[in-house]
Amino acid sequence: MSIILTQKQEKFIQAKLQTGKYRTAQEILEFAFRLLDEYEQADSDWANSVREKIDAAIAVSEHTPPVEGKAFVNQILEQLNSSCRMG
Repeated sequence: MSIILTQKQEKFIQAKLQTGKYRTAQEILEFAFRLLDEYEQADSDWANSVREKIDAAIAVSEHTPPVEGKAFVNQILEQLNSSCRMG
């Protein structure tokens, strides 16, 4: 496989080589591919974690009676007011 790089990509690779941290362009590309793979795995893990949390919340909500929004907010405000009076 051959890859055609843009001028900007070539300059980026040359700059990295000049730092002395990398010996070859191949080494830089291998590192970049490894980072891409790790990024995609982390993204997939995050999406799976969110799905699990949503599923768990749905399961809990199926067994929890609904709460009327205005009454809920008023209850929280009352608790805050009583906390402020105590403190």
